[in-house]
Amino acid sequence: MSSPNPDTRQRILQATADLLSEGGGTGVRMSDIAKRAGISRQAVYLHFANRADLLIATTFYVDELKDTAARLAPSRAAETGRERLDAFVEAWAGYLPEIYPIGRALIDMSPTDEEARSAWAQRMQDMREGCEAAINALKRDGDLAPGLPTAQATDLLWTLLLLPNWEHLTRTCGWSQKQYLKHITATARRLFVIDA
Repeated sequence: MSSPNPDTRQRILQATADLLSEGGGTGVRMSDIAKRAGISRQAVYLHFANRADLLIATTFYVDELKDTAARLAPSRAAETGRERLDAFVEAWAGYLPEIYPIGRALIDMSPTDEEARSAWAQRMQDMREGCEAAINALKRDGDLAPGLPTAQATDLLWTLLLLPNWEHLTRTCGWSQKQYLKHITATARRLFVIDA
């Protein structure tokens, strides 16, 4: 048996990302993905054991295309907790408009699609780890606002930055991306930084 072709894997991932973005999550079946990638359905399974693996891999693929490592570098290199919080919020807030179509599709699919729910939950858990690192840096510096244990502060920051909240403010309320970033950063500072 021959090993899977990495070019084919990339075509599958791109096809999945395109279909999720275009269709809002409806009709994204393995056969649809195979057709878009120009391969057989069986060929998809040479690269991905199941649909859940494919959806999770697609979210990582999009992260790679959008160079999230470079986006998060200022947060990871920040010398203070205050800098880390601001840099993380800026990185994530700037990323939300770019991942919105795929995120929205996975969220919409989640009530009836365990694999989509698992894929999005995995990505949100990764995002929570970034929130936790920012909160822990504030705590380390003695700058975390009193009255909030680190776990609860992490949960609160995580919730503040969730895609549906961004969607509500920018899509429903009509905020610009610039307004969103300005106000969400100011809110995070007020909530989590002592004497902010």
